[in-house]
Amino acid sequence: MHIVSLAGGIGGARFLRGLRATAPDARITVIGNTGDDITLFGLRVCPDLDTVMYTLGGGIDEEQGWGRAKESHVVKEELAAYGMEPQWFGLGDRDFATHIVRSQMLEAGYPLSQITEALCARWQPGVRLLPMSDDRCETHVVIDDDRGRRAIHFQEWWVRLRASVPAESIALVGADTARPAPGVLEAIEEADAVILPPSNPVVSIGTILQVPGIREALLPKTVVGVSPIIGGAPVRGMADACLTAVGVETSAQAVLDLYGSELIDGWLVAPEDAEVRLEGVEVVARPILMHDADATADIARTALDLALELAR
Repeated sequence: MHIVSLAGGIGGARFLRGLRATAPDARITVIGNTGDDITLFGLRVCPDLDTVMYTLGGGIDEEQGWGRAKESHVVKEELAAYGMEPQWFGLGDRDFATHIVRSQMLEAGYPLSQITEALCARWQPGVRLLPMSDDRCETHVVIDDDRGRRAIHFQEWWVRLRASVPAESIALVGADTARPAPGVLEAIEEADAVILPPSNPVVSIGTILQVPGIREALLPKTVVGVSPIIGGAPVRGMADACLTAVGVETSAQAVLDLYGSELIDGWLVAPEDAEVRLEGVEVVARPILMHDADATADIARTALDLALELAR
C-alpha cells in the first residue's frame, strides 16, 4: 500500500509518526511544505522538512516539538554578542550542522530534493520525504504596524511577532513559476490513499496546494483530511490568525469549505464538530486530539481506514 501525505511542521510530523506506527508495512511518501524556508546567517533553513525528519528519525526535542533534542545554543549566543541579526530565530548548535550541510550542497548545485534525501540517509525517518518543490518559494505576510504597511517573511510574523499584528494578506512568493519536485506528481499518481494531517490549512497544506500541478494531481485521488480545528479553536499554534488573514472562519466547517469537495472525500472531525457537513464529503466524528502516541496512532488509523473505504 502506498500512502501520500502532505505535511507542515509539528502537528504534521506527529501525525506522521502515528501513521507510520499504524501502517508499518505501507510505503509512505511525505510532501513537505517549504514556504516557511528562510536564509539566516548565510544558511538555508527548512523548518518543516527538518521537523518531519527529526521527529520521525528520533532526534526531535519532544517538549517543544521542533529543533534537536539535547540542544545547546553557544553559536547563537556568540552571534548575538557580535550584534548579528536576527536574534529572534533560535538555531541550536546541533541544528546548525544540518543547515550547513544543506547550504553547502545547494551552493554545489544539488537540488533541494536530493539534499533532503541525503540528510534523511542519516536520520532514516521510515518515509520518503520530498520537498513540495526544488524551486525557491517563501511565504510572506503583509502587515500594517508602527513602521507602516509592509511585507515581511512569514517567520518574522510567526516567530518574532507571534502573529500578534493582524495579517492583511499572505502570499507564497515564487509559487507562480514553481514546479513540483521530482517524484511528487508520480507519488500522488501511484497513491492508494492521500491523507492531510491536521497541519495549518493556510501556510502548510495550503502552501503545498499552491504549487502548480499538485492540487490538480490530487483531484482524482481519494483524499481524507483531519481537521486542525476543534470546537472553534486551533489544535495547536496560531492557525486562527492565518485563517482570519484569508477571510476564513476558525471552524472545522470553514476549513473543509476552504479545501472544497473537489479535493476532500473524507473529513475527520472532533465529536464537538459532528454537525459539519459538505455535499460529497464523508464526515466522521472521532476524538482527534493527539495527546499521546496511542491516541495519535488511533487517529491515523481512522483516517486511513476511511480513505481505503472511500477508495473502494
